[in-house]
Amino acid sequence: MKTEILYEDGDILVCYKPAGLATQTRQIGQMDVESELRNYLAGAPLYLIHRLDQPVEGILAFAKTKTAAASLGRQLGSEEMNKSYLAVVFGRLPQKGTLKDYMRKEPKGNVSRIVSEKEKDAKYAELSYEVLAEKSLAEIGCVCSPALPQEVLSLVRIRLKTGRHHQIRVQLANAGHPLLGDSKYAAPQVMQLSGQLGIRSVALCAHALRFVHPVSKENRELKITPKGLSFQIFRDILNE
Repeated sequence: MKTEILYEDGDILVCYKPAGLATQTRQIGQMDVESELRNYLAGAPLYLIHRLDQPVEGILAFAKTKTAAASLGRQLGSEEMNKSYLAVVFGRLPQKGTLKDYMRKEPKGNVSRIVSEKEKDAKYAELSYEVLAEKSLAEIGCVCSPALPQEVLSLVRIRLKTGRHHQIRVQLANAGHPLLGDSKYAAPQVMQLSGQLGIRSVALCAHALRFVHPVSKENRELKITPKGLSFQIFRDILNE
């Protein structure tokens, strides 16, 4: 089983999803996190609470009862459930900041884009971020292309105020700081750099999840260290 169980009791199951494994899929014969866990639970009830994009690694929560599913579902839209992400992005950002945009999911291509507030189906998107560390390309032994004037990679921690399709990837790319390995939204030069570094997955990890246990009512928080190659650039910081 590719999925790694981080916590389990009679009401909930929290796991680690590796990059490249779908949370759910409709493709016959293709394994996904939900299918792996259903096999593990031998057909016992399982309720998905939230999703991660297939190229993204990180923490996923499931419920094992309808009562737990209802509780975690309510928390998902409130401050009781808090998800934190780590990303490796191109360029230097202000130490802390907030990105506020309007986004629209396109009907074709499984992509979203920044649009005007007045455009049809535009939805407000907001996230906050904090820069945890920076490394120059020279420091990691990589030569910057003349087409890339910024010679810094940044490790950032992100918290979502809203939950839009591909929100982190789209907003940071729009701000001029695309995620490494993001073939949908990064400029060709950044993808070329990603290739030089051997990075083929989106440099994004849902690394922390905080919630209230639906039965015990205790606050629970789980954290992981990202496993993706892009995060190895900052392993000295992440392992502190």
